[in-house]
Amino acid sequence: MDSVGGRWTVFQRRMDGSVNFYRPWDHYKKGFGSAAGEYWLGLENLFHLTRRKKVELLVDMEDFKGNKAFARYSSFSIESEFYGYRLHVSGFKNGGAGDSLSYHNGQKFSTFDKDQDTGSRNCADIRLGGFWYKDCFRANANGLYRWGAYSTLSYTGVDWDHWKGSNYSLKTISMKIRPVH
Repeated sequence: MDSVGGRWTVFQRRMDGSVNFYRPWDHYKKGFGSAAGEYWLGLENLFHLTRRKKVELLVDMEDFKGNKAFARYSSFSIESEFYGYRLHVSGFKNGGAGDSLSYHNGQKFSTFDKDQDTGSRNCADIRLGGFWYKDCFRANANGLYRWGAYSTLSYTGVDWDHWKGSNYSLKTISMKIRPVH
């Protein structure tokens, strides 16, 4: 929460694989895990946090060699459940990670039991996590926690395509927001 000036609200964190992120819609809607470890704050909470004020997004990440990078977006919000918790993200600023999230802009959130992506397959089911999938992803922050590079079950890890590629699962990733003044 102290990254780049502080005051961030963390809504997603992966750090050790202790929490399973392959979950149904109502878990992603309400939230799960523990704020002290791996967790997801909940889509409904995130909607309310971004609903009436402009917020920015910071995505911090680290690989298994201790290298760190981030991606920052000057505008972030999601729509209500009625609109599928559609993602709105823009204003990318590079912190070494590259822009893997803009691909997902305008997408509804999908889980294995609620397929709202634009692809012909259920991306949440085949990529093993819930996210704002398109066809399917450039970022998969809620994928299967794996240890670094992998070749089996392609595109299923905690991936940030423009930094480490789609077959390298990150050690840590966190997504956080704060109001823009």
